[in-house]
Amino acid sequence: MYVQFLKEFDAKLAAYFKRDSAAIKCQKGCSLCCENGDYPLSYLEMSYLMQGFACLDKEKHDCVRENIIKIKAQRETLKAYPCPFLLDGSCSVYQYRPLTCRVHGLAYMRSDGIVKLPECARCGLNYAQNFDGETVNFEPVKEDLNLDKIFASRPHLDFGPIKSMIDFF
Repeated sequence: MYVQFLKEFDAKLAAYFKRDSAAIKCQKGCSLCCENGDYPLSYLEMSYLMQGFACLDKEKHDCVRENIIKIKAQRETLKAYPCPFLLDGSCSVYQYRPLTCRVHGLAYMRSDGIVKLPECARCGLNYAQNFDGETVNFEPVKEDLNLDKIFASRPHLDFGPIKSMIDFF
C-alpha cells in the first residue's frame, strides 16, 4: 500500500515541480538540503528507507554506517546534521527517500496561511528570484505538504511516530 501511495504522491509532486520549474534550481549534484538538516520521518518511512539500505553494496553500507556513528557521537551538540545516506554528493537510497526529501524544494502554503519555502531560497536557489528575504511574489502550491497533513490525508496507512532520522538508529 505504501509503495502505491508513493507512486501517486510522486506523480502529484512531479506536476508541482513542473509547474514551478522556472523557479526550481534542484539538480543532480546539488545536495545543499542534505548537508545540514534534521530529516523528520515516520516509522513507516524509516522501514522503507531501510529496504533501500539493504540493497546497497558493502562499500556503501560501510560508508553509511560510518556516517551514522559520526553523527550519533556528535548528536548532543548537533541540532542539524548531514544525511547519513548522502554519499559523494548524492543520495544512496534515492528511490526509498522519505516524504520530507520528496517534498523538499517546493514552496507551498501551509494550512495556517504561511508560505513554506525551501531553505535554499535564502542561498539564491529555489524561488530566490521570487523572494526578497521577507516577502514572496508568486503563487505557492496550495496544498499543505507538512508531514502531519500528508499522513492525515492517508488514514489507512499506519505511518507511526515521527522522529529525526538519526534517532531511529
